[in-house]
Amino acid sequence: MYVPAHFKQESIPILHEAIRRSGFGTLVTMGESGLEASHIPMLIDPSPEPFGTLHGHIARANLQWRRATTSVQAFAMFLGPNAYVTPSWYATKHQTGKVVPTWNYVAVHAHGTIAFFDNPSDLRTMVTNLTEVHEAARSTPWEVDDAPAEYIDSMLKGIVGFKLSITRLEGAWKLSQNRPADDVAGVREGLRSESGNARHDIAALMADEEIR
Repeated sequence: MYVPAHFKQESIPILHEAIRRSGFGTLVTMGESGLEASHIPMLIDPSPEPFGTLHGHIARANLQWRRATTSVQAFAMFLGPNAYVTPSWYATKHQTGKVVPTWNYVAVHAHGTIAFFDNPSDLRTMVTNLTEVHEAARSTPWEVDDAPAEYIDSMLKGIVGFKLSITRLEGAWKLSQNRPADDVAGVREGLRSESGNARHDIAALMADEEIR
């Protein structure tokens, strides 16, 4: 991933938290016919250090798992909040006019070796963990055991799990760090003034970046 120095995020805990907040990524593998991608929920496990492991599953009917060349590294991409930035928010627009539009965003790429599995016990553990994470905020969380056991067993036959052991983790936090302070303030306030959770999330991240 192309990341200019002032946008580079290298803190492993911050990168892991971005993956958790996103929860949904793109798994890319190489096969005999070229690159393949699937868009799926994934969990990040911080072990083993330093980069951790990604866990997820794809449909058994999705033949990416059969075609993937496991001797070639796979990678997963996660896109966090992102928002268009209008030049009208820059103080520099009124000073020189030398401004253009851009986009602020958070992105994480996790590279590593991938292994697929279809052991029912391991699959059940993985989908249980995935369910618990995404149901945790609900007042009455749904649990895997809420469904009939034979039904869950039949559904597990329709998926294939994977573990991506991360060997390289990189992040881009493009939050106007390359702009003068007045421009950054203008972008932050502009994003806050418009509707949309992603815009407000980017504004909050910009404030955090200034504090750091």
